[in-house]
Amino acid sequence: MEDYGYVVNVDGAVVRDGEYLFVERGADESHAAGSLAFPGGKLERPPGGEETIERAVERELAEEVGVEVGSVEYVCSRTFEADDGTPCLNVVTLCEHVGGEAHRGAPEEVAAVRWLTPASLAERDRAPDYLRRDVERIERFRESRTA
Repeated sequence: MEDYGYVVNVDGAVVRDGEYLFVERGADESHAAGSLAFPGGKLERPPGGEETIERAVERELAEEVGVEVGSVEYVCSRTFEADDGTPCLNVVTLCEHVGGEAHRGAPEEVAAVRWLTPASLAERDRAPDYLRRDVERIERFRESRTA
């Protein structure tokens, strides 16, 4: 049987006052350099332990943008191939903002931090189509919770 495997990547969609927290990926990033994205990163296995999706999202948001989150809810997932050919599973989560003012906590990974409405995102040239689709899914998820 062939070996199967994916790098697991997590995205944390933080919404505050109708705006989403995005990062512009650093110019030296190995995948999608310079593009707009949700903050996030790879699920890691610390020595002698394990990391859940929720914990990975919390860690990445704290490291990359200095934001603390409460609840972390699964919204959707998709697979993609990184620029170097690595197969990846991307898990998108909706996160409750509980503290911290967003800033570039990891300057080598994050060129800029932006709060944008879905309409503002749609107008941006550097917003990948998959990011627009993810925001649409999150908006539907949020609406279904209030219905």
